[in-house]
Amino acid sequence: QVQLVESGGGLVQAGGSLRLSCAASIRPFSSYTMGWFRQAPGKEREFVAAIYWSGDYADSVKGRFSISRDNAKNTVYLQMNSLKPEDTAVYYCAARYGSATYSLYEYRYWGQGTQVTVSS
Repeated sequence: QVQLVESGGGLVQAGGSLRLSCAASIRPFSSYTMGWFRQAPGKEREFVAAIYWSGDYADSVKGRFSISRDNAKNTVYLQMNSLKPEDTAVYYCAARYGSATYSLYEYRYWGQGTQVTVSS
């Protein structure tokens, strides 16, 4: 049973920072692309960032968010800086075998999500 468990969400003021974590039970972890997606109320789920060897980012978060992974801990992180109210969403961790893609339909495994709320 594959499990992805996100943590680190919460309430933060605009301009603040949060770090999300996702612990994954998949093996071998290093062979999987790990992605972060988000879904705001009334909107479709959208790509935020993904990492296989290096990070790829949505234009809306470039320069503010940083994705990293620790293969020894089977964990992927999303460091979010300079947060804006429009970053408010449920953030989901996802995994796919092989190289990175922006398409959420290419990701087989998903976490339950963690809420990030940015107040103005």
